[in-house]
Amino acid sequence: MASTTIVRPEHLIAGHGPRKRVGRYFVQTWGCQMNEEDSEQVGLYLQELGLEPARPISEAQVVLLNTCSVRRKPEDKAFSMLGELAIAKQSRPELIIGVCGCMAQLRAEEIRRRAPHVDFVVGTAQIASIPGLVEEAAQKRRFAMRTGLPERKGAVVTDLPQRHVGRAPKLKAFVPIQYGCDKFCAFCIVPTTRGRERSRPTQDIVREVRALAELGTREVALLGQTVNSYGKNLAEGRVPFARLLELLSGVPGIERIRYTSPYPRDFSPDLIHTIATNSKVMEHCHMPLQSGDDAVLAQMKRLYTVESYCRIVADLRSASPGIGLTTDIIVGFPGETEQQFENTLAIVEKIRFDGAYMFIYSPRPGTPAASLDQVPLEARKERMRRLAEVQARITCEINEGQVGKVFEVLVEGVSPKDPSKLRGYSREFRMMHFPGDPSLAGQIVNVKTTSGHLWGLHGVVI
Repeated sequence: MASTTIVRPEHLIAGHGPRKRVGRYFVQTWGCQMNEEDSEQVGLYLQELGLEPARPISEAQVVLLNTCSVRRKPEDKAFSMLGELAIAKQSRPELIIGVCGCMAQLRAEEIRRRAPHVDFVVGTAQIASIPGLVEEAAQKRRFAMRTGLPERKGAVVTDLPQRHVGRAPKLKAFVPIQYGCDKFCAFCIVPTTRGRERSRPTQDIVREVRALAELGTREVALLGQTVNSYGKNLAEGRVPFARLLELLSGVPGIERIRYTSPYPRDFSPDLIHTIATNSKVMEHCHMPLQSGDDAVLAQMKRLYTVESYCRIVADLRSASPGIGLTTDIIVGFPGETEQQFENTLAIVEKIRFDGAYMFIYSPRPGTPAASLDQVPLEARKERMRRLAEVQARITCEINEGQVGKVFEVLVEGVSPKDPSKLRGYSREFRMMHFPGDPSLAGQIVNVKTTSGHLWGLHGVVI
C-alpha cells in the first residue's frame, strides 16, 4: 500500500517571508484537448503556489477533477470518483477537493448537493482562481463557487484568460487560439459551458508559440471549437485563420503546425491554399461531418449540406493529394430514420476517411435535441456497430495501401506497447511504428511503410 504524507491545512498557507506552500496535487481529466490544456494550466498555477504533482493520487493533499459534459459517460465517471473521494475525505479531512471544467460550469449546484465534501467548484473561464481557492479552502473550509462566463461586448473580445507559457519542455504542445462557440448546434452543450466565441489576440498566440519553441517544442496543435472561424472578434481587427498559420510558420524552431477542429462552412479557399503551399502546415484535416443526411444536418443545426461538405473534401484532395482526412460522426440523432443512417454509411463509403471518431447520440440536458423524440438505445447501438465496421474496413484498406510509400515522421520516442520500436506521426497524422535508436526522439526522419493495419503503419527508417 502506498504511503501517504499528511500535510495539515496550515502547512498549505504561506508563512512569513518567501517560503512557498508545501504539498502535492493531482488532476484527473476527462474530455477534449482543450480540457487537457486547461489541466496543464491548472498544474502550472498550483506549481507556482508551491505544490508538486502527486503520483499516485493517495499522496495528494489537493485533488481536482477537470470534467466534461459533451456526453453522459464522463459525467458519470466524475460523480463516481467524487463518491470515492468522499470516503477518502472521511479518513483525511484535510484533503482539499475541487471540481472544474464543463460539468462544473453546467451542474455546479448539483455537484454541491450530491457531493457536499467538495470544497469548491470552478467553471471553464475561472481556472486562474484555483490557487486562491485552494488557499481559502485550507484556511476557512468554506464552500466556494466560481462559474461566471466573460461577456463579449459587441463584436470585440474584452475578457480572456491569462496563460502560463513557462512550461516544462515538450516536443508537441497544444495552444488554444479561441474559446467558446457561436454555432449552437442542437446536440452541443459547449456554448453553454464555455460561452460565446472569443479569439485570443494574435500577438499573444505568437508570443506563446515562440516561448514553446525556445523550450524545444517542434510541433504545435492549435485548438478551437471552430478553429477556422478564428479572428472575427479581435480588437486589432479581423485576422483570418490562414493568416495566423502563416505568422506561426515563421516562428524559428517550429517545424509542424496542426489544428482542430475546423467547421465546414468556415473552410475558405485561402485556408486550402495555405495547407497546400505552406510546408509547416501539416497535410491533415479533422473536419466533423456528424451526419451524411441533409435533413439530419438541418435538424442538428449544422450550417452546411452533404454536397458542400463533399466539395470541400474534393478541393482539399485536389490541392493536397494524399492529405489525411478524419472526422466525427453521431449515430442515432433524434428522429434519424434507417434510410438517413444508410445515407451516412453511403457518404462514409464515398469519402473514405482515414479514421473517424464515432459516437452514439447522448442527450445533453439544456440542448434543443434533448427534448426531441429519441431513437431507441438498442437501435443506436446497432447503427454504431455497423458504422464502426464500415470505417474499420476502410481504414485498414487505406493503411494497407500505404505499403512501400515513404512518410516524414516526427519521432516521439519509444512505443509504450513495444519497447523495441519507436513511434511518431506522419504529416498526414498516420501513426508509424519502426525500429530505431531512442536517440532519434525529437528528430524528423523518413520512414518507408512495410505494413498497414487498423491503428496505423509499420515501417523502417531510410
